[in-house]
Amino acid sequence: MSRSLGALDVRRVTLADPLVTPMLDELLFEYTTRYGPGAVDEMTRYPADAFEPPHGTLLLLLEEGVPVAGGAFKRYDARTAEAKRIWTAAAHRRRGLARRVMAELEREAASYGYRRMYLTTGPRQPEARDLYLATGYTALFDVANPPTVGPLPFEKDLG
Repeated sequence: MSRSLGALDVRRVTLADPLVTPMLDELLFEYTTRYGPGAVDEMTRYPADAFEPPHGTLLLLLEEGVPVAGGAFKRYDARTAEAKRIWTAAAHRRRGLARRVMAELEREAASYGYRRMYLTTGPRQPEARDLYLATGYTALFDVANPPTVGPLPFEKDLG
């Protein structure tokens, strides 16, 4: 399923879709660069169907058929979705695409009946921390403290 978002197409996909490969490859590179080889475990922690209906989704923003950003959510509990794998292609950063991904994920999660979005990021991802704060997420940690350990949890009411 896909829909248009301005010049971008929003497409729901599965992890097996070849369009997802650039996202997964770039995320693995980013995570490994920042956190070391344990990042591989994080990327394979959840079964693929966790990011598929009826409990989750994986979406990509496509520009002229090319993935430029994406993200997913999965069931955290009966009323909460957990956002995962938020990504913007390195060549397309600073365009507000991550904000669009988050808005799409929140809209979709609410349509599934979720009332809250939960997510975590690591202490070596200050741009992600700033994104979540700027898009209305509440930090479940003291933002005045330097983020030296993780994960850093956030939540947002979708109600």
